[in-house]
Amino acid sequence: MVPRINRSSPSVLAALGVSLLLAVSGAAAQSAGEVEFSRGVGFAQTPGQTPRTLGKGLPLREGDRLTTSDGASAIIKLDDGTRMTVRPNSEIVLTQYKFKENAPDNTMFMQLVRGGFRAVTGLISKNSPNAARVQTNTATIGIRGTDFDARVCNRDCGAESAKVAAAARPNAIQASAKIFSAQGEVHAVDSAGQRRRLVDGGSIYPGDLVETGGGTRAVLAFRDDTRITLGSTTRFRVDNFVYDDRNAGEGRFLASVLKGSVRALTGLIAKANNRNVGFSTVTATIGIRGTGVDINCTGACAGEAGGADSGLTLWTWLGSIAVTQSGQTALQVLQAGQGLFISPSGIRPIASQPVIEGTRPDGVTVPPKFFSSDVVSDSEEGLFVFVRDGHIEVATAGEVLHLGKGEAGFAGAGGDTKRPGSIPKFIDFDSLPSPTSKNPLLVSVLAESGIKPNNQCK
Repeated sequence: MVPRINRSSPSVLAALGVSLLLAVSGAAAQSAGEVEFSRGVGFAQTPGQTPRTLGKGLPLREGDRLTTSDGASAIIKLDDGTRMTVRPNSEIVLTQYKFKENAPDNTMFMQLVRGGFRAVTGLISKNSPNAARVQTNTATIGIRGTDFDARVCNRDCGAESAKVAAAARPNAIQASAKIFSAQGEVHAVDSAGQRRRLVDGGSIYPGDLVETGGGTRAVLAFRDDTRITLGSTTRFRVDNFVYDDRNAGEGRFLASVLKGSVRALTGLIAKANNRNVGFSTVTATIGIRGTGVDINCTGACAGEAGGADSGLTLWTWLGSIAVTQSGQTALQVLQAGQGLFISPSGIRPIASQPVIEGTRPDGVTVPPKFFSSDVVSDSEEGLFVFVRDGHIEVATAGEVLHLGKGEAGFAGAGGDTKRPGSIPKFIDFDSLPSPTSKNPLLVSVLAESGIKPNNQCK
């Protein structure tokens, strides 16, 4: 005979309550994505529920804790298109995840407890510069729309690097400049026509066209210590930038002012060889001779209709410039305290400094770690980050380090941030499949055999 259950019993009611609570919490959890690939032993666990074995097609939810064992890995795809390869011996918590297409409040917040991952981020980070973050016990990673690796190292990373026979590559900064003191929205359009939003610390590369909107101002800091303030509704293009701090005289800095206002303080390239520095407009070419100059380009200078007061306005406040009007060969030299106005109707000198937007760039201080380099051993304990593309911010309680394409960074347990002189070998020579790998199993098997496919993305 089946025993009768007293449903009024307190213990039974408590058990039913717990079961109901777990069912409700599981049903209410926000969908986050699914597992695309797994190898070895790994689990996903929603708080209060039993662990689920990682396997292809396994749904993932907000709050899930992902763990992988020794030798195991997994590739996950989140609903906004973010893809991540979770490393062996790793633990990651999808603490907050909210995504709905075109929603203004999308967010992604993860905790990297141990181990690491390789990630190619999706729409959440691309649409909002502050919506995606990863927290570790050392620092917080701010994701600006990027392809990057993150690794929390104890003593294991140095041991991995020691097994790599190849020499470490220099951790060279590829960016010509980085932006800071941005007020309002600033965008860059690269030579391929791809448009991206720039926030403080964002990188600018040769060929980039930088655009500011109405009411926007920003300062660009170049690697040779050139500083440029952009006013609102300005279009400024970096045509060519080459710089090696060991040989500044062989550097080159050419830029175009297509529209709006620019205040420029030239740096080490101009001091070493001023013939290799210049600014171009439709109206005239400006040769730099170690200089502080204001440039305002409106009307015909910007390819637009304008009144009699529109055109190209130049004012030198430091050093001197040589101006060559378009279609002519004659130079006109302006010393500090001299100006010139060029319009379709003619050219005339200016006796007093005109009003122009933005702070004079010799009055701004560049963040000290924009282009710094430090000695960091691969065996140090802390957070290592390597950016393959995009922009990452590594923030501790007291410091912020901005990383662009091709840059590696480090955050130590003491709150210090550094840019290593070399790319850590345990990242640069990582055999773990890329999150966008078409055949991750093949990549994994070949790596274990010491064979690297020719098309494997590093």
